[in-house]
This record gives sequence, C-alpha cells and structure tokens, in this order.
Amino acid sequence: QVQLVESGGGVVQPGGSLRLSCAASGGILGIGFMGWYRQAPGKEREFVAHIYSTGSTNYADSVKGRFTISRDNGKNTVYLQMNSLKPEDTAVYYCTRRGITWGQGTQVTVSS
Repeated sequence: QVQLVESGGGVVQPGGSLRLSCAASGGILGIGFMGWYRQAPGKEREFVAHIYSTGSTNYADSVKGRFTISRDNGKNTVYLQMNSLKPEDTAVYYCTRRGITWGQGTQVTVSS
C-alpha cells in the first residue's frame, strides 16, 4: 500500500519561495496523476496542480506562472516549487496519488 509523506512547508515572507516534496513509500508513482491540493482555514480543499506519468501538467489559475510541479520517478517523489508567494497561498498543502491516496499535509504560511 502506497503511503505519501509531504515535507518542506514553513513560514516565508511575501515574495519568497518554498519547495514542497511528496515521497511515496510502499510502491511507485506509477500511471495516472500525482497532484497537490491545499486547504486554507475555513475553506474547502482546492486543486493546485497535477502532473501525469507522461509529464504533462496543469495548474490552477491562481498559481499559474508562480508554481511548478515536477516528478522524479526514480526517487518516487513529486515536488512543488512555489515562487512569488502571496499571503493568500497560506494553507495546508496535500499531496495525492490519483486522488485516492493522500498525505497528511504540510503547513505553508506566507506572512511578513
């Protein structure tokens, strides 16, 4: 059974950068998509980015041009590079494999 563990969250000032990692254990990333979602306090979980086994990607409009999702199949790891961070990016970020398996989340706080 695949398990996902996120890391890399933290506190950063507006305009700063963070890179999140999602390591899969107990299996491989495989076919289908890997993705990042986020949930801010009092809000529903929302889509951030997907990456497919073909390498194709898609992004939420709110992060397009600032965030980049990538995957390293050899390391069974997916990354989310987040640049030009804004206070509204503050949320718990979750990694998912095919929308079925989810990690425990990592907190990202953007604040001056």
